[in-house]
Amino acid sequence: MKRTLLLLTLFLVTYSTVQAQKKSELFAQIEALKSELDSVNGLVTTARKNEKVSTARAESFEGQVIELQDANATLLKNLTSFAEVSNKNSENINNVLASLEEKESQLKGINDAIASNDSTAIVALTNAKQTLGENAKVGVANGALVISESLDMLFGGSANTTVNPTAEPWIGKVAQLLKVNPSMSLTVEGLSMTGELGLATQQAAAIASLIQSKFEIDAGRIMVQGKDGNFKEGINFKIHPKYNEFYAMVKGNVKN
Repeated sequence: MKRTLLLLTLFLVTYSTVQAQKKSELFAQIEALKSELDSVNGLVTTARKNEKVSTARAESFEGQVIELQDANATLLKNLTSFAEVSNKNSENINNVLASLEEKESQLKGINDAIASNDSTAIVALTNAKQTLGENAKVGVANGALVISESLDMLFGGSANTTVNPTAEPWIGKVAQLLKVNPSMSLTVEGLSMTGELGLATQQAAAIASLIQSKFEIDAGRIMVQGKDGNFKEGINFKIHPKYNEFYAMVKGNVKN
């Protein structure tokens, strides 16, 4: 009986010792698991923080991308507008250049017409000096050949309106200049220093009538004018282009 109790006691002690060891191991394992759990929780917390930071950065990047897209779209729109404006400016510049070329061509036509008239006037001046002599009062003014002569020589006095017969040969030489220059016309200009333009006009008309009737110059090529001579009197023979034809030539050059 005593032996049985002893064995039972020994069994219980042994069992208690074993159970105590197992319980201690379990506590140790639990502590280890708690430690691992805390470590995992820390990692999870850190991961969540990193996730929030990453999400915020991603959202920031998305905002930047949207802003860049908007800026790019605006830039493309501005570039398109600039290209349209540039094209319009180029078109305007081309139109201006074309207009300038047209104006230059028109001016060239006018200058050519004036140059042609000036050349004709210079030729007429040479002919006048050869025909009337080097002492004749001959010059070129405003594209016209101007021949001046006194009233005494042409009329025998400033108050007369009948051409002096001795002056007719000289007037015939003026008419000859018109014949060798068929593109030119004549203006007979009577100058008065007393303001009597009626008398000056009658004297000019008398000479024009003589040139027409005796020297057979077409009346359409002859004009008469009386004007104030500014303290000078006499007759000016102005041989110049036919103004209507000259104007038509210039107008034609401008149109062409």
